This record gives sequence, structure tokens and C-alpha cells, in this order.
Amino acid sequence: MAKTVVIGMSGGVDSSVAALLLKQQGYNVIGLYMLNWEENDENGCCTAEDDYADVRRVCSLIDIPYYTVNFAKEYMDRVFSYFLKEYSAGRTPNPDVLCNREIKFGPFLQEAKKLGADYIATGHYCKISHENGVHQLLKAVDQNKDQTYFLNQLSQDQLKDVLFPLQDMQKPDVRKIAIENGLATAKKKDSTGICFIGERNFRKFLSTYLPAKPGKILDLTGKTVGEHLGLMYYTLGQRRGLELGGIKGEDQGRWFVVKKDLQNNILYVSHGDESPLYSKSCEVDEFNWIPEIPKEKEFICKAKFRYRQPDQAVRVRITGDKSVHIDFDEPQRAVTEGQYAVLYDGEKCLGGGVIQSAEY
Repeated sequence: MAKTVVIGMSGGVDSSVAALLLKQQGYNVIGLYMLNWEENDENGCCTAEDDYADVRRVCSLIDIPYYTVNFAKEYMDRVFSYFLKEYSAGRTPNPDVLCNREIKFGPFLQEAKKLGADYIATGHYCKISHENGVHQLLKAVDQNKDQTYFLNQLSQDQLKDVLFPLQDMQKPDVRKIAIENGLATAKKKDSTGICFIGERNFRKFLSTYLPAKPGKILDLTGKTVGEHLGLMYYTLGQRRGLELGGIKGEDQGRWFVVKKDLQNNILYVSHGDESPLYSKSCEVDEFNWIPEIPKEKEFICKAKFRYRQPDQAVRVRITGDKSVHIDFDEPQRAVTEGQYAVLYDGEKCLGGGVIQSAEY
């Protein structure tokens, strides 16, 4: 009897093709669409309705049943509240990582089991191995699309019954399969940015939830060079949106954010010289080990401090059950508090944690 796979359908091309491949492989496939955010866009349209319409079209074409489930409350409680808290603290969170741990591999997994799932699947680009009860997260064949960074917080229980149908595929081939099979999502562009904000103006969105506190912008000599709109709108290394071009008496060149002083509501910027952005090490907390904490307290490996960054050589020292100190072989630019440091041993993702501070 065929095994049942419940696949998370987003209305995008990746999950559409993943569902098709599972059907072709002989699984009993069920599509499940998650509504994580309830809000109209600036034109009064609910963007989720368009996505769900695409899910319906794809599932009907490949002849699989489909359902929808509303996780908006869970998302608000488990992901969005954390997102706001971090921005209030002057940090730059990554809610997509949290969404995977708290929603896509949390309530979604439970809902899938209710539908009789032997496995769950998603359209993520990553590999997984299940050997002797140990579940290892591995990089996808398409290194440009590899999404292990976003799955660094998953536990062994969450990885236990997971399939990633796109693990050996290149993105252009996924598009090609979608076109050849007449899938409604074949030419739909990839979603960008934070999932619940989408293409909207980030500052406008955030200001509806958090009160902005304008303040001074200072250069590193302490000279006032402008005014910021609120520290939450800026991140380390940011160049755009500072509106500091052409200041009288200054050389022409790029300004960028180098520090945020939350206590005094001051944004510090540098002009031309990027050296203040480079750090030599960082402290990381809330670390999730995949599959388990290593026996060695110190070891060398590779790390990413943001998505799509090339692997960086580092030395790791375990300082607690969920904390590590990471020394960089080469100074790293704009290592940002609130983002995730994710460790790798070759193709294996060793897990990740939240960057608490960088040392310069």
C-alpha cells in the first residue's frame, strides 16, 4: 500500500513541482495550504487568496486532494510577537527561520498526522538523510538555492519523517518541469523578503505595529550628519535609505550604518571606511545542534552569518548547552545581532543559533 505524504503547498512553483514529483514516485499525496497571515495588501486584496487559487489549480491538475488550515493565531503568538520584540530591542530578527521551527514543522506536522501522513514534504532546497534513527540535514545540489540556513532550528523529531523532493534538482529544471506539465505556477516569480510583508514598504508596515522614535545620526567622530526615522528601520552595513548624500564639507562617497545606540537613540554611520563593520568573532545563543551537541568542545568548521553567504572558515568553542563562541579565520562584515550563525561540516548542517554580539 502506498505511503501517504502531506506536502506543504504555498502556491509557488517549488512546492507545486515537489507535489508532482511525489505523485510520480507513487506516493499517496495530499496538499495542505497554510494560511499564516491574514491581512489585505495596499490595494485591499488578500494575497493569500491568489496563492490558494494557484494551489487549487495545481492540485486539481495533478489529481491530488488538498486542504487549507489557518495558523494565523499560532504565527502571531510564536513568530510575529518575537519579530516585534527583537525589532524593539534594536536587533534584526529572521522570522523565516522561526516560522520553519514553530509553524511549518510544528502545527503543520501535527495537522499532517491527523490526515494520516507517513511523511511530510516541502519545496525546500535541501537534502536529508535518515540513518539508524539519526536525521541529518544536508546541503541541496543547487548550492545557489540551498535553504539549510533557514532550517537550522529543526529538532530530530521534526526532521524524522520529512522528505525534500527537490534535494537533487537545479532551479531551472524545476521551472522546466512545471512548464512541461502545464502547472499554473510555472512562471510565477519567487517570493522575496519576509513572508508576511511580501513586496510592501517595510518601514510603512513596521510603523503600524511599533512607534517610531526619530533621532540623530552621528559619524564616528561624534559629529551630527543627519536624522534617522527610528533605529528599528536600520540594520548593520545598510547603505540605502540614509539620505546623507552630498553633505557640505564631506568627500563624496557611500555612507553606511556601523552601530546602533539604543539607550541614547543614536544611529552611527561611517563614510567610505568600512573597517568598523568588520568583526573577528561572535557570541551565539539559543543554539540548536543537528543531530546532537558534539563531543569536542572546540573544533574547526565552516559558517554562514546570512543566507547565501559563501561558507566562512571558523573555529568554534562550545560554551554551554546552547551557546558557542565563534572565532573567524577572516574578519567578517556586518555580523548582525538577531540574525543566525549556522555551522557546516562539508555538506552537513550542524545547526545554528542567534547572534548575540560581535567582537571587533
